[in-house]
Amino acid sequence: MPASVLVGAQWGDEGKGKVTDLIAGGFDVVCRYSGGANAGHTVVVGSKKLALHQIPSGIMYKDAISVIGNGCIVDPEVVIQEINTLESEGVSCENLRISGNAHLVMPYHKDLDGAHEQKLGKNLIGTTKRGVGPTYMDKMNRIGLRVQDLLDDNTFNQKLEAALAYINPILTDVYGLKPYDQKTLSVQYLNYAQTLKPYIIESSLYLNRVLDDGKSILFEGAQATMLDIDHGTYPFVTSSNCTAGGAVTGSGVGPTKINRIIGVAKAYLTRVGSGPFPTELTDEMGEKLRQQGAEFGVTTGRARRCGWYDAPIVKHSVRVNGLTDLAITKLDVLSCMDEIKVCVAYNCDGERYDSVPEFQSRFLHAKPIYETLPGWNCDITGIRRFEDLPKQAQAYIDFLEKLAGVRISIITVGPEREQTINRYWN
Repeated sequence: MPASVLVGAQWGDEGKGKVTDLIAGGFDVVCRYSGGANAGHTVVVGSKKLALHQIPSGIMYKDAISVIGNGCIVDPEVVIQEINTLESEGVSCENLRISGNAHLVMPYHKDLDGAHEQKLGKNLIGTTKRGVGPTYMDKMNRIGLRVQDLLDDNTFNQKLEAALAYINPILTDVYGLKPYDQKTLSVQYLNYAQTLKPYIIESSLYLNRVLDDGKSILFEGAQATMLDIDHGTYPFVTSSNCTAGGAVTGSGVGPTKINRIIGVAKAYLTRVGSGPFPTELTDEMGEKLRQQGAEFGVTTGRARRCGWYDAPIVKHSVRVNGLTDLAITKLDVLSCMDEIKVCVAYNCDGERYDSVPEFQSRFLHAKPIYETLPGWNCDITGIRRFEDLPKQAQAYIDFLEKLAGVRISIITVGPEREQTINRYWN
């Protein structure tokens, strides 16, 4: 397979890091194509449990090259911290590459992120306050600084001067915050450059040469479909295109080079932050899912909102991403349930919707239409073949597969790499 894309099919936190870790060994390059340090991927290998925010999960494979693509935004401090952490745990970062065209997260971006959320009050988006939105705003406003600017002191200082001429008045006059000193920031960031310089590349050229040489690439998405700036539950979304199409713009590899797109979905549903959530459970069942699934944010530590599996959302993901495969994660979390509900459609003011409503106002009032399936009430964490799952668990997977219209190729039954059922992925 020349190039494949892995993307979240729900609201994020589906277990993309684990699935990437599972399949990355079959690829020569793993490229992250969107997002910044707001995305947390937990990778468990043996006794090690590592939280990655910027570096692609493929770094766990010593023979794979890990690329942070041009569609990403890079917080140098976070990247350097992760490099140091990984190296201290015996994981080499020698194969890390960073696109020179990726944009830099600056300290004032984080200030603006937090201040804007505070101004929104009860209408807050629920961002991670990692400066993601303001960084992408500056990128589109053409006052952003890029990773490659770190390689030339004069270029960096000229661009920083122009950026601060725009940003400092906003900090002081709109939010009552302190302005930034150009010299202080310049020293700080050009010092980062000494560490990052060996990793910086022209990523589009590099990635296309990889494919021209007959090698393979896995594009690793951050966040998820329902958080995509265009196709998610706007405005409660992230600031980039994290759907499969973002892999093209976020890497500089053309769409004809991609032949497989795998979506990752939990066997139930979670969400962090504000926004609609038709199947949300705010009762004891929701808390049971939260505790059984350890549903707390990797980046923020916030308790995730929990609910039943929502088939219309996954159908939406199948359509906008062009999914060829699905991976269902955390099936083991449902093992304690006597009955399991699945949302198969919505009732929106008396009208049935089998997919996500086209207008936000309707989705806000969507009421789930459920079908109830029997649980299996037994431990499945040691099972490695689909045929060995309890009949009820097999029926649950078959039901989700029928609703999605896409084959479920991977099923995870625990956090460890080996706690996986591979049905069709090869």
